[in-house]
Amino acid sequence: MILIDGKLTSQQIKEEIKSKVESMTSSGLRAPHLVAILVGNDGASETYVGNKIRTCAEVGFKSTLLRFDSGLTEEELIAEIHKLNDDEEVDGFIVQLPLPKHIDVHHITAAIDPAKDVDGFHPVNLGRMTEQLPAYIPATPKGIMQLLERYKIETAGRHCVVIGRSNIVGTPMSILLSRNAYPGNCTVTLTHSRTENLKEIARQADILVAAIGKPYFVTADMVKEGAVVIDVGMTRVPAPELKQGFKLAGDVDFKAVAARCSYITPVPGGVGPMTIIGLLQNTLLAAQHRIYPAHVRQ
Repeated sequence: MILIDGKLTSQQIKEEIKSKVESMTSSGLRAPHLVAILVGNDGASETYVGNKIRTCAEVGFKSTLLRFDSGLTEEELIAEIHKLNDDEEVDGFIVQLPLPKHIDVHHITAAIDPAKDVDGFHPVNLGRMTEQLPAYIPATPKGIMQLLERYKIETAGRHCVVIGRSNIVGTPMSILLSRNAYPGNCTVTLTHSRTENLKEIARQADILVAAIGKPYFVTADMVKEGAVVIDVGMTRVPAPELKQGFKLAGDVDFKAVAARCSYITPVPGGVGPMTIIGLLQNTLLAAQHRIYPAHVRQ
């Protein structure tokens, strides 16, 4: 069994990004600028945004955090988004999820200029991804694809089972892995909580992607001998023996499953660090106008 080290891989890619930023700034261009919008005071969101801001500094990006209290209206948030859409000094921005219940996330996503949608959630980017046109790929699937590539894991002709159908991870993963590319050319089965015979289907997978958001959901009897297992889950579970009172658990029962795998990602230290990498890469592409040339931006 080979452990897929997302932490090490992300550090290698950060160095690559940093080198590109240094080349940009030394030639007189400004550094890429990422803005994060945080509404409310959700603890996990605070942590995620803090990690993103800190990582921007590591690679030489400019970053800005815009904080708003949970009483911000949907109309006010959309007005802030329009300001960022029009700001030529901002290359890309994200609206950290989850949002307060009175704000419709679909309205917010639709308000973002696709050319600055570095999370890759806008329908335009998702549609372009499906058509294999240049697009910002959602950060977590983008990170997973790079892990498969950098570990030289064979994907062509393999049966991939994705557990979870979210627009953030599961559905984009199913599309990316089925595309005529490397990594890709898989035969993909997209499953979810209501799939009948899920255990039997999962056991057929050469590559199993668990993104259902339920800790320890994937057990050893769901994994074929020699499978590649990608664990996207990250849930806080009680751990009274630890100082913080909790630990991070993946969707896979790692201790039971690892012995059956050819490759597996740990939690933490697997997919998580690569998600931020995907966001940084999208922002760099935005700064370079690689996806949307400047003259076609909204």
